[in-house]
Amino acid sequence: MVQQYSAVITKEDSWYVAQCVEVDIASQGETEEEALRNLQEAIELHFEKPRATITPTVRTFTATVHAA
Repeated sequence: MVQQYSAVITKEDSWYVAQCVEVDIASQGETEEEALRNLQEAIELHFEKPRATITPTVRTFTATVHAA
Protein backbone atom coordinates (compact mmCIF):
# COMPACT_ATOMS: atom_id res chain seq x y z
CA MET A 1 0.00 0.00 0.00
CA VAL A 2 1.28 3.46 -0.86
CA GLN A 3 0.72 6.15 1.78
CA GLN A 4 1.55 9.84 1.68
CA TYR A 5 3.23 11.45 4.69
CA SER A 6 4.35 14.95 5.64
CA ALA A 7 7.82 15.81 6.90
CA VAL A 8 9.16 18.78 8.81
CA ILE A 9 12.77 19.46 7.82
CA THR A 10 15.11 21.46 9.99
CA LYS A 11 18.84 22.11 9.81
CA GLU A 12 20.92 21.28 12.86
CA ASP A 13 24.55 22.24 12.43
CA SER A 14 25.62 20.56 9.18
CA TRP A 15 22.79 17.97 9.18
CA TYR A 16 19.22 18.13 7.91
CA VAL A 17 16.66 16.39 10.12
CA ALA A 18 13.40 15.16 8.58
CA GLN A 19 10.63 14.27 11.02
CA CYS A 20 7.37 12.63 9.94
CA VAL A 21 4.32 14.56 11.15
CA GLU A 22 1.93 11.59 11.17
CA VAL A 23 4.30 9.02 12.74
CA ASP A 24 6.88 9.80 15.41
CA ILE A 25 9.87 8.86 13.27
CA ALA A 26 12.81 11.03 12.23
CA SER A 27 15.96 10.64 10.18
CA GLN A 28 18.83 12.81 9.02
CA GLY A 29 21.10 13.45 6.08
CA GLU A 30 23.70 15.84 4.73
CA THR A 31 21.10 17.31 2.33
CA GLU A 32 17.32 17.74 2.53
CA GLU A 33 16.91 15.11 -0.18
CA GLU A 34 19.08 12.60 1.68
CA ALA A 35 17.18 13.25 4.92
CA LEU A 36 13.87 12.62 3.12
CA ARG A 37 15.18 9.42 1.49
CA ASN A 38 16.41 8.20 4.86
CA LEU A 39 13.06 9.07 6.44
CA GLN A 40 11.24 7.18 3.69
CA GLU A 41 13.36 4.11 4.38
CA ALA A 42 12.79 4.42 8.14
CA ILE A 43 8.99 4.64 7.64
CA GLU A 44 9.01 1.61 5.32
CA LEU A 45 11.06 -0.42 7.81
CA HIS A 46 8.80 0.69 10.68
CA PHE A 47 5.70 -0.67 8.95
CA GLU A 48 7.33 -3.83 7.60
CA LYS A 49 5.77 -7.03 8.92
CA PRO A 50 7.82 -8.54 11.75
CA ARG A 51 9.72 -11.69 10.85
CA ALA A 52 10.33 -13.23 14.24
CA THR A 53 11.76 -16.73 14.24
CA ILE A 54 10.34 -17.31 17.71
CA THR A 55 6.77 -16.22 18.35
CA PRO A 56 6.83 -13.62 21.13
CA THR A 57 4.53 -13.84 24.15
CA VAL A 58 2.36 -10.82 24.78
CA ARG A 59 0.98 -10.46 28.29
CA THR A 60 -0.84 -7.77 30.21
CA PHE A 61 -0.08 -6.69 33.75
CA THR A 62 -1.19 -4.10 36.27
CA ALA A 63 0.93 -1.60 38.16
CA THR A 64 0.16 0.86 40.92
CA VAL A 65 1.44 4.31 39.99
CA HIS A 66 1.40 7.16 42.47
CA ALA A 67 1.04 10.60 40.85
CA ALA A 68 3.47 13.21 42.06
